[in-house]
This record gives sequence, C-alpha cells and structure tokens, in this order.
Amino acid sequence: MLENALDQWKEGERRVGADSHYDRAVRAVVEEVRKRLGSTFEVTELAELYGSGTDWADEVAQRHSSGTGIAWIVDAAFALYARQASDYAGGRRRFGEAD
Repeated sequence: MLENALDQWKEGERRVGADSHYDRAVRAVVEEVRKRLGSTFEVTELAELYGSGTDWADEVAQRHSSGTGIAWIVDAAFALYARQASDYAGGRRRFGEAD
C-alpha cells in the first residue's frame, strides 16, 4: 500500500509540476491534511489517511481550482506533505532499527 501511494503521489507531483495555476489548490489540500493528521506523523499514517478515501481532499481541491486535474492536485499535495514525515527519506520510508 505504501509504495503504491508514494508512486501515485510522485505522479501527481510530476503532472502538476511547476504550474503555478495549481499552487493555491495544492496548498489548501496540504492544510486540510495537516488538520486531519497533525504535524508529527509517519509516512505510513499519511498513506492510511489517503487509503481511507480522499473525497474530502477532492472537494478542497475543487473549491480552489478550475476543476481540472483534481486527482493530480490531491496526489501532489500528499507528496508535498509526505516530505514532512518523521520517517521520510527521499521518496521512500526510512526504516529504523526496529523494522
């Protein structure tokens, strides 16, 4: 599940790219993720939130964009937020000694 989510998030980030048209929507979704998950988390927790459904994130993205590329916006926001995970290491989960 985690590897699949990371791949989807990277693809969304790639598709959104540097297009500033999506910035506001991506930031809005990131803020909503922060509200739901908090600022201290592991990337697996983020993947669980994503896996439980993103209708709420789609709605946030829709409110802050022109209505195109909603799935990419959501995935890009999750990719951006994943970088703040305590166990994130360049696109993969950083495994500790206990793993």
